[in-house]
Amino acid sequence: MKKAYRTILACVLAIGLILSIVPVSASDEPTEEILPPAYPVFDYVEHLLETARGELGEGEDAHGNTKYGIWAGDPDAEWCAEFLCWCVDHVDQEYGTNLLKTVYPRYSSTNVGRDWFIRNGRYVSRKGNVPDWGSQWYLESRQKIEKNSYIPQPGDWMFFSVYSSGDTSHVAMVEYTSRDKDGKVAVHVIEGNNPDKVARNIYPIDNWAILGYGTVRKLAGVTLRPGNEGDIVKNLQEQLVILGYLQEQYITGKYATLTADAVRAYQRDHGIQETGIAGQETQTSLEDVVRQFYIDHPELWSVEN
Repeated sequence: MKKAYRTILACVLAIGLILSIVPVSASDEPTEEILPPAYPVFDYVEHLLETARGELGEGEDAHGNTKYGIWAGDPDAEWCAEFLCWCVDHVDQEYGTNLLKTVYPRYSSTNVGRDWFIRNGRYVSRKGNVPDWGSQWYLESRQKIEKNSYIPQPGDWMFFSVYSSGDTSHVAMVEYTSRDKDGKVAVHVIEGNNPDKVARNIYPIDNWAILGYGTVRKLAGVTLRPGNEGDIVKNLQEQLVILGYLQEQYITGKYATLTADAVRAYQRDHGIQETGIAGQETQTSLEDVVRQFYIDHPELWSVEN
């Protein structure tokens, strides 16, 4: 994402904000409430947000370079991702954490950060469907994810696209969310490259340019199909191995022919339509059957000293 895209990105996002947010005069009553996080905020998220706040106003030098791009090895980078990754690395250095490449990705290129979250099972699509994967559901309630239903949490990364291809064009970090008197939810973020400095911004939760969120916690399931890769595929394969549908050497994290065949066999045995695609019905059934398998086989339980 080079700087040739800055003008179109800034203009499109700015227009979206102008059309969606109406200024309130100082004499008016407060028109929004801060929404409390739905889950406890991890200490490292607090550290990360504090680091990002400390960078507000920091930006490009006379040559268009930033310390975030220099840190990433590309001084002239379109530096929204580099800023967030720099903040994570700063927290790691200051607090001795190990967040970069484990909780958050280190990346610079289009789609890489979003795809990292998807593969690791920590992504929620704003529309409830992930291209090349499938529909999503909330893990806790097992309810289908409806469009604009997810309320992002502090520390989530919000991905945008202004391209017809759906490729990512921008990323920001969620600071908090709010709701106005009409019930409309807004996402408050800290972002780099806005348009040439670190700044706060506000986006309506239904802003058309928002693709989805890389989440701090694993909150959503997603349909798995041949061609998909990642830890979530590996987890599916491990469950199939436990139940005897797949051999252990095929736990590869890649959804290939043998995995699809194992899914079909499981679906056939449990009255699920045989597609070889692990949608919500298949995955939730697997979770329940594996859980019961361990209950019925206490000899397999691990013991911690």
